[in-house]
Amino acid sequence: MNYRILIFLFTLTITQMSFAQVGPIIENGEAQIVPEFSDRTKYIRHDLWVETEFDTDGDGILDRMHVDVTRPWQTDSMDLKLPVIYASSPYYAGTQGNVPGAFWDVRHELGEKAGPRTQAPVKRRGERPVISNDEIDKWVPRGYIVVHSSSPGTGLSDGVPTVGGDNESLGPKSVIEWLSGKDNGYTEGKGGEKVKAFWSTGKVGMTGTSYNGTLPLAAATTGVEGLKAIIPIAPNTSYYHYYRSNGLVRSPGGYLGEDIDVLFDFIYSGDESKRPYGMATVRDKEMAEGMDRETGDYNDFWAGRDYVNDMGPMKAALLMSHGFNDWNVMPEHSYRIYKAAKEKGIPHMAYYHQNGHGGPPPLWLMNKWFTKYLHGVDNGVEKLPRAYIVRENDDREKPTEYADYPNPDAKDVDLYLTPGAPETGSLSLNKGAGGKETLVDNFSFDGASLAKAEITNHRLLYLTPVLEKPVHISGEAKINIKLAANAKAANLSVWLVSLPWNDGRRSKITDNIITRGWADPQNHRSISESDPLVPGKFYEFSFNLQPDDQIIRKGQQIGLMIFSSDKEFTLWPDPGTELTVDLGSTVLTLPVVGGEKALQEAIVE
Repeated sequence: MNYRILIFLFTLTITQMSFAQVGPIIENGEAQIVPEFSDRTKYIRHDLWVETEFDTDGDGILDRMHVDVTRPWQTDSMDLKLPVIYASSPYYAGTQGNVPGAFWDVRHELGEKAGPRTQAPVKRRGERPVISNDEIDKWVPRGYIVVHSSSPGTGLSDGVPTVGGDNESLGPKSVIEWLSGKDNGYTEGKGGEKVKAFWSTGKVGMTGTSYNGTLPLAAATTGVEGLKAIIPIAPNTSYYHYYRSNGLVRSPGGYLGEDIDVLFDFIYSGDESKRPYGMATVRDKEMAEGMDRETGDYNDFWAGRDYVNDMGPMKAALLMSHGFNDWNVMPEHSYRIYKAAKEKGIPHMAYYHQNGHGGPPPLWLMNKWFTKYLHGVDNGVEKLPRAYIVRENDDREKPTEYADYPNPDAKDVDLYLTPGAPETGSLSLNKGAGGKETLVDNFSFDGASLAKAEITNHRLLYLTPVLEKPVHISGEAKINIKLAANAKAANLSVWLVSLPWNDGRRSKITDNIITRGWADPQNHRSISESDPLVPGKFYEFSFNLQPDDQIIRKGQQIGLMIFSSDKEFTLWPDPGTELTVDLGSTVLTLPVVGGEKALQEAIVE
């Protein structure tokens, strides 16, 4: 035999042996960086379209989702299949930007609707084949394929955004089905040749932050078989809870006057020729008829955009991540889904930190989660503690382990109010004589100013004695309040604060706000039903504040602040509405680690 042929065959054999050895490397229950998968210049990148089961842009043709794929070159050169990390977003193709007048005007009376908003088209950005570079550097070297898609009505994906509607669940479901072997992939948005995901094992995990964290949950609620695990980070799990609170019209923090139709305009970057149809059918009909900024009531429109109602088919393992001081997508969004997953017996875990919006779990925890459920490695992650909480000023990569969240040692403790307005009253374990105190609404003063004021008639403030020991709060505080107004409608805002106010003396910018809550007294019977208030009549009702886990330091005082319009979150009616609180029938319930005994030792009265 010719020696050149021998050399060729020998080289081919060695090369094939090398190929055969290339694959994921698992150590200590985590997928390790594979050197052969780490050269980004050799990644195969391509885009395609996946056909869905819906037509939301009215053209009589099933919508297709625009998808991109990034995978190691070895998945083309050898018989190598890898699991997939999938991220979907309405933001990848660009957003509306800062358009003056795009938000609703909040300066009007309760029960009224503001004037028209300014609407401007979104100009799509981005070139094929790249939709996004997110997740690639983190996961491809560790033996995964990364897939992105633009959600319906954005970028080169067909359809219309619905901001929580069914197509935003079914769109990623169709992509996952394609990744699991379904024959619904195409080279083009219309027509085109079929494309197979031959390089996929059919096991898919999803992750993302904010809206991008909502879509993994949306996909999981369909029960699609290939979706094995999700890691939603600061997800919006209910658009009602994002834009309303207990019947009250409330903006997300930092976006005063935003509502669901504003977000629709912000993300609608799809085919310009289809936008008039989408705006007419979704924004100007479905949203205009359902969102109800006049009453703020929960209705069928909002129920259809509340993922806790859709969790029946869900089985994907859930690792939630959220910040306790996220006043945009508030921490209740993750907590309510975490509780529902636990009740359903779905594998579940929670990671909470003390900062604001966003913030993924530590990489080692995400890695173990995906390694278990996508690579199928028995690494024991399901036996780890259910909750990881970053304590104050600690490294977010080194959370404290909890058996569960809330801390299992937390017990509800009732605190009672005694008068002191317009200065401060007291918050005590002992029930006082009661009485009634009145505040006057004025949106001109923000919550921080009211909490710091020594004397003001624009809030009621009740303080514990100075803490002689730290107090650890874990879970949801609750207020039962009895009040009357001198008007037919009023905002109600409640803050739990730690005083004295630090004014930036310490590094943690949210040191003084423990938690917050808002409610519409007109919804004293139900968040689905509001009744105009009878001036002077007292109404008693309860609601939870945002979940929290925080240690209030020795030397501070815990304060309950009750006021009306919250300058950063609520509508701004004319000042002057009076709220009168019946102190004898108003109770603050705190979830205290160690229960009443621990709190009693801290607030010796």
